Amino acid sequence: MSPPQPYHGHFEGMRHIFAVRVYFEDTDFSGIVYHARYLHFMERARSDMLACVGIDQRRVHEDGTGAYAVTEMQIKYRRPAQFDDALYVISTVEAVRGASCDIHQTVMRGSEILVTATVTAAFLSPDGKPRRQPAHWVAAFQPFLNRTEE
Repeated sequence: MSPPQPYHGHFEGMRHIFAVRVYFEDTDFSGIVYHARYLHFMERARSDMLACVGIDQRRVHEDGTGAYAVTEMQIKYRRPAQFDDALYVISTVEAVRGASCDIHQTVMRGSEILVTATVTAAFLSPDGKPRRQPAHWVAAFQPFLNRTEE
């Protein structure tokens, strides 16, 4: 028997879909998802989206080229999630520039929007300075770039 493989999201057109289950550890004393946990859910979805388009963040970091870092986030909390909710995160690439990209994310419970966010991630050198992201990363985003407003 081969060991089980971790879950991977998938693309539906330009949208990357990533499923998340709310565990007890994600909730606060009132029984709803603690606001910072949504950042974890969205980070997992962004990392999975990059892997799905063929971007190997670990290799580029290990070879000393650099890494993405979130430099800006605009977030709106609309409705709370609760323990054991089945959620999913929709991520769309909104802009790709030489040293950064913008990703819009929506956390959903069924058809209900819980959280929306726009994240800017900059590609940084090992010393923390912005640098052009690898050309093959920019190319990998192109087929999934959302060129129209939803």
